[in-house]
Amino acid sequence: MFDPNALIRKGVLISLFLFLNSCSYLTSSFTADFGRNLKSAMLNHNDPQMVTEAIPAYLLLQESLLVSDPDNEDLLMSTANLYSSYSTLTDKLDSERKQRLSQKAFELSLHSACLHKQDFCALNEKNYDDFTQIVNQSDLADLDSLYGLGKGWANWVQANKADWNAVAQLAQVKYIMNYVISLKDDYKNGEAYLYMGVMESIIPPALGGKPEVAKHNFEKALQLSDNKNLMVHLLYARHYARMLFNRKLHDALLNTVINTPADQQGYTLSNTLAKQQAKKLLQSADDYF
Repeated sequence: MFDPNALIRKGVLISLFLFLNSCSYLTSSFTADFGRNLKSAMLNHNDPQMVTEAIPAYLLLQESLLVSDPDNEDLLMSTANLYSSYSTLTDKLDSERKQRLSQKAFELSLHSACLHKQDFCALNEKNYDDFTQIVNQSDLADLDSLYGLGKGWANWVQANKADWNAVAQLAQVKYIMNYVISLKDDYKNGEAYLYMGVMESIIPPALGGKPEVAKHNFEKALQLSDNKNLMVHLLYARHYARMLFNRKLHDALLNTVINTPADQQGYTLSNTLAKQQAKKLLQSADDYF
């Protein structure tokens, strides 16, 4: 017997099913776009204090989006980058909090990398030979994921540099960054070289550090950034020039930061922050040197 009510109920269920599938797609699309747009808005803002104060709210928002879309590779990586940015931008965090935030960022970047490529899962737990073999099998399609993981890992090491067990993992991070460079030398205008410069400056020469390698990487980062990313100059001065007590290089780099306009597409925020920190480093130079 024909039951019009049953037909209506089936129609409603089918419509609901299609609507939910559509919502799932739209949500995934929205979260990916949101992460990219948020990153762009932050990078091109000229008020680090405003961005720093706003980041915690954005982090909670992105975490809430991850609850409904936990396997969104792009959203995971953008949230990881946001955690790293927050710990880097603000000087109001104690070392314990920076360690927690960097741990969170590292875990998110690991999850994102794992979703991108199964071989990347738990890459930080592999023995060194297996680790290098997996990285060596990566290609240009894996570049963003591999770099994001290396970046999260590097920030974690930096936040835990007082722990020699963490510092010991520099070898893996350096391997990733060097492999990124081998795949695309000018990737992100030399950011991988910048990370290499900082990492090569963590261990002083007296303990086996290689300042000449650090200098090469900073100089390459300067060349590829074409003076658009002033953070290269700042970190070169802070990590290399101060380590070697090179006052002339230190002041020259910092004066370049101060005298160069901050407004550069994709770098306005970091350049503004670099200019603020450059002034502080110059003010403290007499006491340091």
